[in-house]
Amino acid sequence: MLFNSFLFWIFFAVVLTAYYRLGHTGQNRLLLVSSYVFYGCWDWRFLGLILLSTIMDWLLGLGIDNARTESGKRRLLFVSITANLGFLGFFKYFNFFSTQLSDLLTWLGMPGMIPTLSIVLPVGISFYTFQSMSYTIDIYRGQIKASRSLTDFALFVAFFPQLVAGPIERACDFMPQVTNKRIMTSRLFKQGLYLIISGMFRKMLIADNLAPIVNTIFATPVDQLTGPEILLGIYAFAFQIYGDFSGYSAIARGVANWMGFELSANFLHPYFAISPSDFWRRWHVSLSQWLRDYLYIPLGGNRSGTLFTYRNLMLTMLLGGLWHGANWTFIAWGGFHGLLLCAWRLFEPCRRPRTPAAHPSSAARSLRAGMIHALQMIIMFHLVCFSWLLFRAESLPQVGEMLQRIVTDHTVTPFVQMVAGLLVFYVAPLMIYEAWLERRKDPMELLQQHWVWRGMAYLYVAYMIILFPPVLPSGFIYFQF
Repeated sequence: MLFNSFLFWIFFAVVLTAYYRLGHTGQNRLLLVSSYVFYGCWDWRFLGLILLSTIMDWLLGLGIDNARTESGKRRLLFVSITANLGFLGFFKYFNFFSTQLSDLLTWLGMPGMIPTLSIVLPVGISFYTFQSMSYTIDIYRGQIKASRSLTDFALFVAFFPQLVAGPIERACDFMPQVTNKRIMTSRLFKQGLYLIISGMFRKMLIADNLAPIVNTIFATPVDQLTGPEILLGIYAFAFQIYGDFSGYSAIARGVANWMGFELSANFLHPYFAISPSDFWRRWHVSLSQWLRDYLYIPLGGNRSGTLFTYRNLMLTMLLGGLWHGANWTFIAWGGFHGLLLCAWRLFEPCRRPRTPAAHPSSAARSLRAGMIHALQMIIMFHLVCFSWLLFRAESLPQVGEMLQRIVTDHTVTPFVQMVAGLLVFYVAPLMIYEAWLERRKDPMELLQQHWVWRGMAYLYVAYMIILFPPVLPSGFIYFQF
């Protein structure tokens, strides 16, 4: 079920109408039932899996909270982590590792008869598994108390706006919103409306209109493409995946706002990043913070010297890449970002400002700083675009062929001119608007403006979506993760 589906909005309208006629306990029960209906509409068979995971972690959370010894807490936490990663590993990675082991045995001249299974990947399993794992880990660390209500914890795991593609919420932030009475305010309504409209603009106008271009270029044999066509295909995918994923996150947050909840921001203008670490403070924020708090820091972070810091960065990003899917391209994508983070840290002393011999004027300093900032953004954007080639390609050999084509064939075709024009048409308004938000340092700045300006912005979005609908709506990219 998709947020840009007419059926979803009927479903949501019915739930919202009933929701505000109930008390707090009734609201939680309605939301839980609605969340399971929402998830079951995709494939009812996997309701059993999410129920099993929920009940297991709820009981283990209570056990960790009540355990009297540190060893007892550790044993129960080990069971939770092992079981959750076991579910995730079986459904997401069993066939991948079976195939790789079979190929390795064949290469060594040994029988490679490793079985593979026809396994359907449950939608959203990576998101709700990480969310549920953080709950038991935080109880073990003493950061939260275990929930005594199975209904409340089940709603934390299955809350339908963010169930299948995040943001990945922390129990310390979200559980109080589940257990405490919620009140709809004008601020939440306005914020929700803004987030839903901006999310639909990103998804329906930008992502879905760029999807046919991206799919065409990556499905065409490389020898039939020119370098500029491939390059524009990479640029198009950079904005497709951004519009798609940030659009979903915005709509999820807006829908939650209208029910009295506030979800964490998942994107903070990532293409204005000036460094690898800055990019990961802006892109898929809930995942990057999860990897930092539950993987990078427990590995030792930057506390054990330079070499161990590089090791921890690489392991974190490699596992972050593998989290996205069972494919060597995702692992390479994570490895490349790990190398970027290591390189940035390695050359950090070279970036420290030196005391100038002369003191240029304030205007000259501002101009120089602005030019350096812009250059850093352009370089970082293109490094990220290279990583998107790794992310989107079907295989690593395709990556190599495309890079070779970019370097050797510079033919500008009519298709290149058309795609370039479409990219400017769809993407430029969003980037200009985000540049304004970046300058104002407030992602909700539009809500501070006069209602006439907000109304004009909303009318522009409606106008563009109505006049330039996608030829064929596309599913959300991150549903497959």
